Amino acid sequence: MRRLKITLVLVFSMIFAVGYSKTTGENGDKKLVREVMTKELQQSMTPDAVLADLIAGNERYLKNELIRRDLPAQVKATTTGQNPKAVILSCIDSRVPVEMVFDQGVGDVFVARVAGNAENEDVLGSIEYAVGVAGSKLVMVLGHEACGAVKSAVDKLDVGSENVTHLLNQFEPAIQQTAGERDSKNKAYLASVVKANVHVTVDDIRSRSRIVKQMEDDGKISVVGAYYSLKDGKVHMLGQDK
Repeated sequence: MRRLKITLVLVFSMIFAVGYSKTTGENGDKKLVREVMTKELQQSMTPDAVLADLIAGNERYLKNELIRRDLPAQVKATTTGQNPKAVILSCIDSRVPVEMVFDQGVGDVFVARVAGNAENEDVLGSIEYAVGVAGSKLVMVLGHEACGAVKSAVDKLDVGSENVTHLLNQFEPAIQQTAGERDSKNKAYLASVVKANVHVTVDDIRSRSRIVKQMEDDGKISVVGAYYSLKDGKVHMLGQDK
C-alpha cells in the first residue's frame, strides 16, 4: 500500500512539474521560475509528496529538462527566510551535485555533505534543526557509486592522519555486514558496502536522534536511503522499511 501511495504521489508530482517547467512566455520561450518554497507550501506537503518531488526532479535531470529558474529572484525571495522541504545527507564527492541531481532551486532543500555521508553529532544536530525547527518533511541519506571514502575504508587506507582514520573507521560496520571478500576492486562488492553504509547511517540517525525517531513514528517526517549512479545520474531508492 505504501509503495502504491508513493507511486500515485510521484505521478501527480511529475505531471505538476512538467506543466510547471514547460510554461512558455509570449515568445515561446520557457518562463523563468521565480517562486520559492513558502511555509504554507512546505507544510502542505506530506513526506511522500516531498520524496515524489525529488524523484520527479531526478527524472528531469536525467532527461536534461531542468526547470529554468530566475536565480537572482529566488535569492532575493529567500533573503528573509527559508522553508526547505527536505534535508539530504550526501557525500562530498564533486560528481554528485545534490541540488542539480534533484532539480531543486534556491531554498528548496538543506544539504549536509560529509565524506561517505557519515553522520556525527554536528550532522545529527543539523538534521534535527531541519525537521524540528525549520519544518522539513524528509530526511534522505544519499550514497553514491564508487564512493572514494568507503573504498579507502575497505582498503584500510592510512595517510597518517587521526582525523581521516576516525572517519574511515565509521564505515567498518557496513563492511562487516557485507558478504564477500574485502576487495575494493570488486565493483559489485564495493557497491554493496556503499549501500550497506547508507542503511547503517539511516539506522544510526533513527537510534541516535530521539527527535527524528519520534517525528517519524508520528508520521510527520520520513527517513529514507538512496544510491546515486555515476554512470547515468539516476537515484535509486534503497528500501523504506523502518
